[in-house]
Amino acid sequence: MRDDDTWTDSFRDPVRAPKETPARRGRPAFDRRMWREAAFLLVNFPISLVGFVLTVVGLSLGAGLMVTIVGLWVLAGALFAIRGYGVLERGLVRSLLDEDIAEPLPVGVGRNAGSSWRRFFDIFSDGLAWRTALYLFIKLPWGIFTFTVTLVALLVLWPVLPWITHGLSSVDRALASSLLAPADLTERVKALEQDRGTVVDTAAADLRRIERDLHDGAQARLVALAMDLGLAKEKLTEDPEAAAKMVGDAHGEVKLVLQELRDLARGIHPAVLTDRGLDAALSSVATRCTVPGGVRVNADLPGGADRESRPDSAVEGIAYFTVSELLTNISKHAGARTATVDAWRSGDHLMLQIRDDGKGGATEEPGGGLAGLAERIRAVDGVFVVDSPVGGPTVVTVELPWRTKNRQ
Repeated sequence: MRDDDTWTDSFRDPVRAPKETPARRGRPAFDRRMWREAAFLLVNFPISLVGFVLTVVGLSLGAGLMVTIVGLWVLAGALFAIRGYGVLERGLVRSLLDEDIAEPLPVGVGRNAGSSWRRFFDIFSDGLAWRTALYLFIKLPWGIFTFTVTLVALLVLWPVLPWITHGLSSVDRALASSLLAPADLTERVKALEQDRGTVVDTAAADLRRIERDLHDGAQARLVALAMDLGLAKEKLTEDPEAAAKMVGDAHGEVKLVLQELRDLARGIHPAVLTDRGLDAALSSVATRCTVPGGVRVNADLPGGADRESRPDSAVEGIAYFTVSELLTNISKHAGARTATVDAWRSGDHLMLQIRDDGKGGATEEPGGGLAGLAERIRAVDGVFVVDSPVGGPTVVTVELPWRTKNRQ
């Protein structure tokens, strides 16, 4: 499986796997597909009429009132309505023509998406809204034509009806794919902006956790230690034995503080990961997992001081903490007896697979631990897939870029 580049490519982008659309199937015939195409062509006229009126009236009224602030609001409202009407059109194309057109991200996602003012001004530069307006403007004459031809074919040209519906619907598929589909680059930029916000929020949460751990843990112990040493200093001349005992207790407290600081530092970035690489770091984290039967690590990765042969340090860090959190989840929630961690390189990607024989049923729930891991991984163009049927086993597969884009 590790050397199968075809498997890797299809796993990385399963959405783009070839799909059998009507245009790729056999010759037209009197079948279910033809009747769906005919239904689409017949509803073209009334739906396109509503869309045409919405587009022409909304844009014309907004443009005519642009001399006042009211025109700006009318134009923005018209563009939002037109963009919303595109949802209906895409739904019809998907359900009746079997043409898979993705839904776009909301206006303003990634750039202060929570601000209504930001979204208000972004709509004027939203390419999809203007392309949808063009689509609705074109669709009225085309809808009248397809409605008329299909109706005549149903009544008079029955023998060639499959060829007529297939030819006309092919034009509709092309129009919808070119004008209603979100632009790949635009959607990619928006997705990256959204991911960047997720990474910033995650980093801020990590900083708050570190601050809390320092304040509630090591700092509190150090304050208590300073007070104990102050009392021991006062008793040094009056009661040397009590002072010695207090110093001994303080020495034990110092060891606990040092252990807490080491654990905290390991949680930020473990030294073994920096010095020896991901292979050794995964073995180290596996030894701390409390799964009864232990964790087996199979890693085929370069390590040591040769940084050029290893993945980027950021990628290594994400991989390490992903495995660490997954093993923690397995220990706490899976009820597993054994777990396995596989790590290997496949082309320009770092592959991880974490498997356990627990009870299964793990899902990416919003706000949950798995969802947080998935967001962190997808923020660097990675892939996170969970296969966890009820009853187990659970298999989590992760793909990360070997090099981040600024290093490629």
